[in-house]
Amino acid sequence: MTAAPLFDVPPAPSVAIAGSASHFPVRRVFCVGRNYAAHAAEMGNEVDRAAPFYFTKSAHAVIPSGSEIAYPAGTRDCHYEMEFVIAIGADAHEVSEADAMDAVYGYACGIDLTRRDLQAQAKDGRKPWDLGKDFENSALMGAITPAPAFGAPGDQAITLDLDGKRVQEAKLSDMVWSVPEIIAHLSRFYRLAPGDLIYTGTPAGVGPVVPGCALSGAIDGLEPITLTIAK
Repeated sequence: MTAAPLFDVPPAPSVAIAGSASHFPVRRVFCVGRNYAAHAAEMGNEVDRAAPFYFTKSAHAVIPSGSEIAYPAGTRDCHYEMEFVIAIGADAHEVSEADAMDAVYGYACGIDLTRRDLQAQAKDGRKPWDLGKDFENSALMGAITPAPAFGAPGDQAITLDLDGKRVQEAKLSDMVWSVPEIIAHLSRFYRLAPGDLIYTGTPAGVGPVVPGCALSGAIDGLEPITLTIAK
């Protein structure tokens, strides 16, 4: 006899796929820290080229482009961070950089919202970043474009506008760690599998959101994204 669940389990979040009626169910969310040198510098940090480092978000932090959300709870300094997101579509464990791209299903635009004041407090206390990074509605995702349609990540522009003003602008080639390097390294520590997402870091120009503001992000070759913070 199979025991009945004590309460209803919410369905796994999913992300739209560009040009398809299918959707991409989200399993886990990994995020790369300090992957653009200019952003690391604006935050008062140096890039450690020895190895990338990561933090995670809950799958239920994922929300679709076009969402309107309340200003996040528990913070007075919530920041936007525009990101290039890798969608994993095949198992990958201890893969080489040469084989890493075989695990990629596609790519998407994403925004990582950060409770910067809570992150700063954690850093000062040498504590984990969970309260600053992993919270409801903190991982905006655009529709995923399959890898063959996007092509190889390179000099594509990545931009973010806040209330119509350009605040972030860079190229994907500015990333310290490339897509195959990230996948190969992360796969040493996790058995990556279909449904995993990897947010690859943000360019310089991060800053605060306030109630009523509107964000619009884009990466050449991908579906753009929008997010509104409710008044």
